[in-house]
Amino acid sequence: MAVSMFKICATLSRSSTKLRGAISLLDKHDFSTTNIKLRKEKDTMGELDVPDDKLYGAQTVRSIMNFPIGGIEERMPYPVVIAMGILKKAAAKVNMEFGLDKKLAEAIMQAADDVISGKLYREGHFPLVIWQTGSGTQTNMNTNEVIANRAIQILGGTLGSKDPVHPNDHVNKSQSSNDTYPTAMHVAVAMELRDRLMPGLVALRDTLEAKSKEFDKIVKIGRTHLMDAVPLTLGQEFSAYSTQLTFGIERVCATLPRLHYLALGGTAVGTGLNTRIGFAEKCAAEIASLTGIPFETAPNKFEGLACHDAMVEVSGALNTISVSLMKIANDIRLLASGPRCGLGELMLPENEPGSSIMPGKVNPTQCEALTMIAAQVMGNHVACTVGGSNGHFELNVFKPMMVANVLRSIRLIGDGCTAFNKNCAVGIKANEANIAKIMRESLMLVTALNPHIGYDKAAAIAKTAHKEGTTLKDAAIKLGHLTAEQFDKWVRPEDMLGPK
Repeated sequence: MAVSMFKICATLSRSSTKLRGAISLLDKHDFSTTNIKLRKEKDTMGELDVPDDKLYGAQTVRSIMNFPIGGIEERMPYPVVIAMGILKKAAAKVNMEFGLDKKLAEAIMQAADDVISGKLYREGHFPLVIWQTGSGTQTNMNTNEVIANRAIQILGGTLGSKDPVHPNDHVNKSQSSNDTYPTAMHVAVAMELRDRLMPGLVALRDTLEAKSKEFDKIVKIGRTHLMDAVPLTLGQEFSAYSTQLTFGIERVCATLPRLHYLALGGTAVGTGLNTRIGFAEKCAAEIASLTGIPFETAPNKFEGLACHDAMVEVSGALNTISVSLMKIANDIRLLASGPRCGLGELMLPENEPGSSIMPGKVNPTQCEALTMIAAQVMGNHVACTVGGSNGHFELNVFKPMMVANVLRSIRLIGDGCTAFNKNCAVGIKANEANIAKIMRESLMLVTALNPHIGYDKAAAIAKTAHKEGTTLKDAAIKLGHLTAEQFDKWVRPEDMLGPK
């Protein structure tokens, strides 16, 4: 048996080696056996072949060669590339004020618009993955090359010539990867919080708040430690859920002042070397104008480059929201369990068949999706925390991983809340008959007797009823602690919903 298993493993290993060899040709950007038209481009390390239908240049190709990690699913997030386009457009406009040739600046701004529109990302001009240098240098240069070559096209020049637009001298003027990439991080995350997270999160909060009001008169039994407790209304129960999300929204909003600080203008280590006085402030104002978000220049650029506490702070708020969503979704699916052999207090929309073998079974699938999202966001936050804690001296070099995880959390929560709201929350109904039945059977209604007969006698009534399988009323009368009339007067669930 051991020998046969060894042969199988050896065969699999040889097959895997062949596959890796085939993949490595692509990873090494080897076009010698293809019909792709190529051009030559140079960087400071030499000359490389570049596909002639792509706007990127030699530095991008070099990154493709050196970081064949993960494949297309690990591409630099779309919002980061859009943010890079925004900041490059802003920098070109400001540089024009400081003397950059107007024709070149306008061509760069027009090329940046093509990045901002998403067109160039969709066409494959931004192929780099997250797993590159931790400062995001390759993505900054990828952006510089694409915008430079697109500007050259606009001006009627030769692709790859760096004439009349140079990726470093013109597109990257007064900038460094060390300040552009963290700027893109903040711009991308702020835009996604506004456009992706908040619509879904607010909509779900509003629905849960509406359900709280709808269910306000439905009295039910509470549960603590998963055991019967005193009554509350279903509306009160749902009010906790809507309040959790309200606080989650407030937590995200509380992070925004730090997120709105931009590192642009700090260049390599935060000193602002090779920039002009006022460049940072003008760029922040222009980015604010382009995005509609009140960005401003970071008061301390050294902090803006060397650490990303603001990113960890945002991730922490998202992590707290994921904790809330886990609680809410789990409660809802437990309250809806059954429909006959569980709690069955809620009825959820029936969206799809739940079993390939059990006819008629319907599962709380939206709750399950949301709880999986919550788990993933918690994991993303761990990675972001590790990255944020590893800034060394004047530069944190976990930038792409950190922003990718935060952006993924934003999208998952935003999309997850939208789906859960539409396909579950708005359609939740109360099973009032079952709620009433369960409440009538609860032993913890005996708590209402504490002020009248004391804790010990009330406990004796509850234990007797449970042991003998009778009602609280029957046990109370049997033990002689009160009359039927007193029980009916004092044990009224609707009177047990708040302080006297």
